[in-house]
Amino acid sequence: MTNLINAEVDVNAFYFAGKDLRAFPRRISYGNRDVTFRDGMRLSLLHGDQPTYFFDMAAADDDTTYRLRQTGNQWTLVGTF
Repeated sequence: MTNLINAEVDVNAFYFAGKDLRAFPRRISYGNRDVTFRDGMRLSLLHGDQPTYFFDMAAADDDTTYRLRQTGNQWTLVGTF
């Protein structure tokens, strides 16, 4: 991880992909910045009864990858690389 952030973010838009139509974040806001994603991949983990999802999302405007964590309705930007 090049830049560790660990900050709560707002997800402003989603897209759906795959035969199961899984939800992926399309756009996030954090600080004074908005970031739009072109695509990504999702990993799901089960810790107790609460599923946690990790997303590695490619930014639409540069080569930065954003790692996001979703637990319930809370979204965290873990970092960028």
